Formats: sequence, C-alpha cells, structure tokens
Amino acid sequence: MNVGFVSLGCSKNLVVTEEVIGLFKKHNFDIVNDENDADIIIINTCGFIESAKQEAIDTILEMAEYKKGRCKYLVAMGCMVERYKEEMEKALPEVDLFIRVSEYNNLWKKISELLKLEMPNDCIKWSDRVITTGTTMAYLKIAEGCSNHCTYCAIPKIQGPYISREFEEIIKEAKTLAKKGIKEVIVIAQDTTKYGIDLYGKPRLSELLQELCKIDGIEWIRFLYAYPESITDELIQVVKENDKICKYFDIPIQHISNKILKRMNRKNSGESIKKLIEKIRTSIPNVILRTTLIVGFPGETQEDFEQLYEFVKSAKFDKLGVFTYSKEDGTPAEKMENQVHPSTKKFRYNKIMKLQKEISEESLRSKIGHTYKTLIEAKSFDERYLIGRTYMDVPYEDGLVFIKKLTDEDLIGRFVNVEIIGTREYDLVGKLI
Repeated sequence: MNVGFVSLGCSKNLVVTEEVIGLFKKHNFDIVNDENDADIIIINTCGFIESAKQEAIDTILEMAEYKKGRCKYLVAMGCMVERYKEEMEKALPEVDLFIRVSEYNNLWKKISELLKLEMPNDCIKWSDRVITTGTTMAYLKIAEGCSNHCTYCAIPKIQGPYISREFEEIIKEAKTLAKKGIKEVIVIAQDTTKYGIDLYGKPRLSELLQELCKIDGIEWIRFLYAYPESITDELIQVVKENDKICKYFDIPIQHISNKILKRMNRKNSGESIKKLIEKIRTSIPNVILRTTLIVGFPGETQEDFEQLYEFVKSAKFDKLGVFTYSKEDGTPAEKMENQVHPSTKKFRYNKIMKLQKEISEESLRSKIGHTYKTLIEAKSFDERYLIGRTYMDVPYEDGLVFIKKLTDEDLIGRFVNVEIIGTREYDLVGKLI
C-alpha cells in the first residue's frame, strides 16, 4: 500500500513524522508525495495556537477529499488530537483513526488494527527515521515536553513534562546523520537550554554541543529555542570558541515589560534580557540574534506595548517573529482579566512588524561587500541562480542567498564562498568567489 504524509507545525513535530515514515518504510509500505497516489494519508497535527488548530482542521478536510479517489484510510495524529480527540471524532467522521501523542507507543498496533493486517508489533525509533529536509540538513531532537509552565502555553498539557534523551543516544544519532551525508544538524527541544537537568541534575547543552563538534562530516551545528534565563557564560563561550557552531542565538523572550513577563510566568526580567543581549554581542562579533514576541497578552497596556516597541527599535534583532496572543484552552492566561481586543492586538502586531522590516532591511544591506561561507542547497526554477544559506539563516524560518549561477559544476550540498552584492526583501544576492 502507498502512504502519504502531511506534517504540520514545528520542527519537533516533523521529527516524529520522519520516524513514523521510517516505521512504514521498514514494513515495506511505499511512501508517496502525491496524495492522489496514496492508499493511506497520515496527518501529523499541531495544536499549539488557534491558527494552527484551524490549519489542522482545514488540512484534514482537504485530505478527506482524496477518499473520493484512491485513498481508503485517513489518519490524524499529534498535538491537536491529544487535546481534542473526542471532539474531533464527533466533528470529523471522515477520519478513520485518531492517535494521541500519549498513544505513540501503540501507534503500530492501532495502524495494524485499522488496516486489518497481521503485522509484527513495533514502535517508533529514531534509528528508522527518514530525513525529509534534503540531503544536507537534519534536525536533532534532544528532549520531549516542557516543564516551564508559561501561562499562555499548552505544551506541558499536550506533551507532558520535560524529558531529556540520553546523552550517548543523541551522539549516536548525530553520527548516523553524518554517515548519511548530513552537513548541518539543528539541535531542537521545547527549551534546549534545560537539556540534561532532569536526567543528570545539571544542564548539559554546552557539553553536548562540544561533543557534536567532534563528529567528522558535520560542519555546522545550531541550537534553537534557548530560553534567556538559562543561557550561561559557559554556553556563550562554547559558541564563541567552536568554529562548527553557528554564531546564532535563537532566544524567545516574548516581552520586555516586567509586569507582562511576570503574568506570563517567565523566569527573567526585562533588565536581565537587555544585559544578556549586550553580553552575547560583546562576546561574539557578528553574532546573529533571533527572538519571538507576543503582543496583546492579557493586561498589556499601551504603556507596556510602547516599552516593547522601543526595545525592539533599540535592540535591532537580526531576526524577529511576532505572535498575537491566542487564548488556549486550559491555560492560566485564558481566564485572566483585561483581555486585549483583537483589533488592538492586530494593530500592535502590524506596528512591530513594520518596524522590524526596516531593521531587517538595514541589517541585510550591511552585509553587502562581505564574503560568507554558504551551503548550497538547490537551484532556482529557471536555473539562473543557486540557492544557499549562510550561518545567519535557519532553514524554513530565515532568508536565503541567491547566487548568480556562472558555473556548470554541481555545487549542491557543498560549501562555497559567496560575496554579497545585493538584497531582496528578506534575502541576500551574491556571487561565487
């Protein structure tokens, strides 16, 4: 039978999808990219915020249309199913099987029962994983769940508490990725800086990064979702001293107002965030800083917002994403007083994004005339350009480098030196050196 997959949401979700693909492939199912060719379609849903839930429902209904053709079975799994399985079963009869996150250990048994096939019992394993992000880059998930309990976030309810993977197992997977030709690994978890505390009684991200640097074949290492309160001097030093680690910090600060940070149950203050940013920039020349913010959180006054706006203006983050606050079922913030009107949230979102667009354009222009090591990943459709990324760009989140193609040599999967000669809205234009 042919199986098609749709993976929604974050990179952590994608890793699970890749492991499930591997499980099907191991049992001699054929994996297809065209839904028209699929006998089974599996959707890995996201249930993080309202827009993600709506996307999941829309995707399920879209995929259900293929049951009018070849598709016989539609399966929904993942975070949204964990939160709303009973409601989804009633509202979406088109789906033949719903699988919660907490049911992943029995996933293969449930699939076997659905298909009425006698298949040997099996479970999801990282060793079976099929990489779907190309031949050069892969995510490396180091933990499940979260124990931070931010008042706006449902992740602890969906995924459970923070559980680190064994140090040795992570290194073993990274070596396996290197043998497959992967040149860049991106270390992910809901909060990478908490890695190891539950297992070893102390954070071990710095040690993990140093061990990853020793693996032959891996040339770039990144880590995402580093919470500001847990970024230590040791971690900053490890990033500074190791050439393989991209000089890039992804720090989700969410706000700068002490009042709002406290209501969010964040573990840091606006002052500590500002000091951290200054310390990182002083310690690591040309470091790239990315953050995410939430506007319109319950109780956010115009004064709180202006404080955030002025901070964004002065901090000049290289990369910045903004969410409008979304009420999430079962979270403390859902019941807070002084909910912000949707139109006010939208206005604040637009104002920050307009400011960040100007900051981003200024940042990109400052790169003109400089030369950067660039990983070539593809060609443009018209084959006039090679497409790559520098250390400054996380795949699927940041920009790209478009390089005028002046050679017939196959450079895909290789690192080259590129001089930046121009910019696009969020991308750079360069030439081979």
